[in-house]
Amino acid sequence: MKYLLTGQETERLIFRPQHRDDFAEWLPAMENPDTERFLGMTGITSAEARCETWFQRVENRYQNDLGGTNVLVDKSSGKIVGQCGLLVQEVDDILELEIGYTIIPAYWNQGYATEAARKCKEFAFENNFAESIISIIHIENIQSEMVARKNGMQLDKTTTFKGMPVNIFRIHRSI
Repeated sequence: MKYLLTGQETERLIFRPQHRDDFAEWLPAMENPDTERFLGMTGITSAEARCETWFQRVENRYQNDLGGTNVLVDKSSGKIVGQCGLLVQEVDDILELEIGYTIIPAYWNQGYATEAARKCKEFAFENNFAESIISIIHIENIQSEMVARKNGMQLDKTTTFKGMPVNIFRIHRSI
């Protein structure tokens, strides 16, 4: 699980793997219609089913060394505020390393996604995982686009990913 940021920290956050006992705290993220749509889970009818699908996806990534999201724990409260991590993705027949992030709605607009995404970028480049990193963002997800831009990323292209129209934001390693 070389892409996980287990034990890494930022000013406000601790990164750790997802555990099954995180389910109840993660459920509010799956109750939000925007999160549902932006994560490609439309058609999964209940928040519980979406949460289970999410947990299975993350567990599959962990087991197959495809990266995965880390649970983000706020240092001051001990509460889970979201997930963020490095994910191996196939986009337009090319394997890419992505910074993916999802924040629980109660913690939106507090800078957690930007803080975590920056740490992921630094970790990936410090460990020579890739020459460039992307973020795959649904074309209507303006908040995530703002996070990518704050992380130094620029729009690279628009494409379709897993049936969704997405913008691919990219940053190259500085030399």
